Amino acid sequence: MCDERTEQETQDYLRKRGVSRRGFGALMGAAGMAAFTARPAHAAEVVESDVMIETPDGVCDAYFVHPVEGATAAVLVWPDIFGLRPAFRGMGKRLAEAGYAVLTVNPYYRGATAPVPGYDAAFGAPEFQDNVMPLAQALNPETQVTDATAFIAWLDAQDAVDTSRQIGTTGYCMGGPFVMRTAAAIPGRVGAGATFHGGGLATDAPDSPHLLIPQMEASFLIAIAENDDESDPQAKETLRETFAANGVNAEVEVYEGTMHGWCPTDSRVYHEEQAEHAWARLLALFETALA
Repeated sequence: MCDERTEQETQDYLRKRGVSRRGFGALMGAAGMAAFTARPAHAAEVVESDVMIETPDGVCDAYFVHPVEGATAAVLVWPDIFGLRPAFRGMGKRLAEAGYAVLTVNPYYRGATAPVPGYDAAFGAPEFQDNVMPLAQALNPETQVTDATAFIAWLDAQDAVDTSRQIGTTGYCMGGPFVMRTAAAIPGRVGAGATFHGGGLATDAPDSPHLLIPQMEASFLIAIAENDDESDPQAKETLRETFAANGVNAEVEVYEGTMHGWCPTDSRVYHEEQAEHAWARLLALFETALA
């Protein structure tokens, strides 16, 4: 489950650093919209579509975007706890403009189509607790693997996907464990995985995602929020040690000055500079691992 921060924890963290909640929100909101709308230099022309994907549990609504010309490596994107929404469509499009066929899914398709009511409410608000949390709590390691298998099979059937190249997968917040389980479930197909402020990647639970690292063949990027690291400083060491012990290439980094949720452009704690740093590291990973 996603390790979200409460509103009070957010305020306390910002206050320690001498930043007001209102000032931070105004600054990051403007920066986020700029990053959301900016088109990178040399961006590929892309085709966007809403698609429906059959799975063993139903039909998933998703967003598929890819370059107009040719076939390329595919990327499966797992959103954060707030689900598939305009911000993740924008992020998926930006990745496609960098040269990838990108599928961003609605993880809550079993119970609701995207965007889910309450996705734009504060974590802990009644509309979020009533509409989003029950959907998130219905997911588990088994549904994650079932979905990953169906989504990758769908991608491999698309003309826009070059099946001679391995697939990448990214996950934010609760999507972090989804990435690790995807890489472990389909190791011969997944060549790169990246998690951003992923929750619960290395725990004491018997189904902790880090225990699946011996089954993985993908290279990894693990981008950790500073306040997540403050809450659980051992997690990064466990990940580093386990990746190294199994010969899995991985970059595990704590991003200074960031809060849990800093990467999506619509986040209340969006950090443009560090989000761009994480984006650059993602593209570097894909350029190497999905060649």
